Amino acid sequence: MINAAEFVDHLDRRDVRFFAGVPDSLLKAFCACVADVVPDERHLIAANEGGAVALAAGHHLATGDIGLVYMQNSGQGNAVNPLLSLADRAVYGIGMLLLIGWRGEPGVKDEPQHVKQGRVTLPLLETMEIPYRVLPDETQPWTAVLDETLTWIRNYRAPAALVVRKGTFAPWTLQRRPPAKVGLSREAAIVAIASRLDDRDLVVATTGKTSRELFEYRARLGAGHQRDFLTVGSMGHASQIALAMALARPGRRVICLDGDGAALMHLGGLAIIGSTAPANLRHVILNNGAHDSVGGQPTAATSIDLTGVASACGYRYSACAGDGAHLESMLGAFLHAPGPGLLEVKVDIGARADLGRPTSSPEANKKAFMSFASETS
Repeated sequence: MINAAEFVDHLDRRDVRFFAGVPDSLLKAFCACVADVVPDERHLIAANEGGAVALAAGHHLATGDIGLVYMQNSGQGNAVNPLLSLADRAVYGIGMLLLIGWRGEPGVKDEPQHVKQGRVTLPLLETMEIPYRVLPDETQPWTAVLDETLTWIRNYRAPAALVVRKGTFAPWTLQRRPPAKVGLSREAAIVAIASRLDDRDLVVATTGKTSRELFEYRARLGAGHQRDFLTVGSMGHASQIALAMALARPGRRVICLDGDGAALMHLGGLAIIGSTAPANLRHVILNNGAHDSVGGQPTAATSIDLTGVASACGYRYSACAGDGAHLESMLGAFLHAPGPGLLEVKVDIGARADLGRPTSSPEANKKAFMSFASETS
């Protein structure tokens, strides 16, 4: 395994001192180390992977130095546009190092949403004509591979990638202080909200632990999962899925259970919801100020006014619940006020250790949900 601090130190000696990206579970140790040891002005956790590419481009344009962009391979899609229309040698020729976590690597067991992405990770890089190496985890070879890749970037003034397999980096525990505790877990907030919903409400849950916690709540009740669409992939898009549902089914209330990192990833979605203004849409942002599923790295959501953003975008209701008692007191107004409505709920980082995963397949979830959504009575 590679010691993340040694990796960052080697990058520093090769004049790579700027980092931007979206945290990834396979890169958890690397991301935590960068968050701990790199000054904030040289490390930016981006809203999405395309933004991270733009940040590295800006750094290069201002300094001439190479920046490092880290991402899960699911983020390749967000990064395609700036990689091809900005950084490519056929346009500006901006060198940068891409560090890509290889979820769904062929032959390695992973969740359904990662299987196709894992299979096409390397072909996508080949199609974009971005050279890549799979990062080895032995001490001497990784330094040689890293040096060769950086030399190529400098010589050809273009992006190149290092693809990282599971277990490549040795564990690193994030030392940065998490946001102050509010005494409300995300799971407890989900239970409080879900228990107040009507039997005909449609629920869209964002990717990660939110969907898992909602699934287990329904399982404990023996209530079935047909009313919930679990967005196991496509981080940041749950609110737009919910918006289209609300427009297609105006007689049904649609509740989107979103996360702060996911909402920030495509924050423009709030403007589309506000301008479209479906009265039956309720948008919940469960805000723990962290990328909780991939290591707890901070998001920008603790330093911005999400309710103010929603109001400015045209939401008819916007409020923030700071703890469990506050949430309980606000749910009635939130659920029954004219929509679209947004409720930001402050929650603590973390989940219970025995949290399971959905036992039904995405295809089974889709079929059950579509059947439920089509019911007219």
